[in-house]
Amino acid sequence: MQAIVSIIMGSTSDMPIMQAAAEFLNEMQIPFEINALSAHRVPESVAEFARNAKLRGIQVIIAAAGGAAHLPGVIASFTTLPVIGVPIKSSNSIEGLDSILSILQMPAGIPVATVALDGAKNAAILATQILALANSDIAEKIKKFKTDLANKITKANNDLANIKFEYKTN
Repeated sequence: MQAIVSIIMGSTSDMPIMQAAAEFLNEMQIPFEINALSAHRVPESVAEFARNAKLRGIQVIIAAAGGAAHLPGVIASFTTLPVIGVPIKSSNSIEGLDSILSILQMPAGIPVATVALDGAKNAAILATQILALANSDIAEKIKKFKTDLANKITKANNDLANIKFEYKTN
C-alpha cells in the first residue's frame, strides 16, 4: 500500500491534534503517512520531502505547525501538490493567532489552503474531497460521510421536537 496523503507536522507535540486527521483518513481507507519535519530545524529535509512527494505518489499534503508556522508555506514553495495548512495553538503561540496568520497570509503564487485553528479533521476532509475529484471510490465515501452528517442534524431536530416546554411553539 502506497501513501497518497502526507501528514507533516512541525514536531511530535502536534500529534494529539493531528490524530483527528489520521483517524479520518483511516476511516475513509485512504493510505497516508505521518512525519515530523521542521521548516526551521531541518529546512533541507523539508525541501527534499516537498520536491519528491509527488514522485513518491503523494497527491495531497496536510502540513501542521504552531508558532511562526512556516512549514506549510515552505512545503508549498517546493511542490505543485495541494498543501492544506493546519495552524496549531502551541505552547509558544499567541493564542494560535500567529499560526493562523503565518499559514493564511501566503504570497501570491504559493497558496496554502488553511483550515481552522487545530482543525486537523477538516484538513483530512478537504484532502479527501480533493482526492475524490479523480477517484470514484473516494467520492462515494465522502458523499456518504456528508449524507451521514446531514442525517445527524435531521435526527437532532426530530429529537428536539419531542422536548416539551409550556411556551415552546414547535
